[in-house]
Amino acid sequence: MANYTQGLIYDTFLSMLDKMSFDKITVTSLIKECNISRNTFYYHYEDIYDLLDDVLISLIKKYDQEAAKKDLKEVLKSMLYDCRENGTKVYNIFNSISRDRLERYIFDETNSIISHRLMKIAKEKNVDPARAQAITDIVRYSIYGFFMEFLWNGMKADIEESVDKLIDIYNELLEKMFY
Repeated sequence: MANYTQGLIYDTFLSMLDKMSFDKITVTSLIKECNISRNTFYYHYEDIYDLLDDVLISLIKKYDQEAAKKDLKEVLKSMLYDCRENGTKVYNIFNSISRDRLERYIFDETNSIISHRLMKIAKEKNVDPARAQAITDIVRYSIYGFFMEFLWNGMKADIEESVDKLIDIYNELLEKMFY
């Protein structure tokens, strides 16, 4: 029953994000929509931010799993298509007071996806770990910026073309940076 209730809270929260900004969603409105008690909500989550964290963490896990099976190009495309498909939800978080949380998750996620790939390449090519970390940081910062620009520009970019171009440039740079 606990998993069902937690799923209900989670799904209702996502549904509400389709209708309103994150900063407009309250525990009171959520429990009313779910038809559950306040205590039931607090059994599963500390507060509305804890619920948002749960949603973002579950998305991160999805992309971490994809990153283990697919190349960076495909993972980025998947993320961007998912964002576009869920644009209302994304912007209802992005344009709210919790934007810093979303940005932190995006930044952390790019580290997770990129770091293990580049460190593996660096190890194979016997690149100094400090240099490898610097290269990883540069790539992560630029992918984060790429993603933020995608959001700022209303997710209108041609995903296939822009990601292909970005990753092709990275591959050329990495060849030179890793000698």
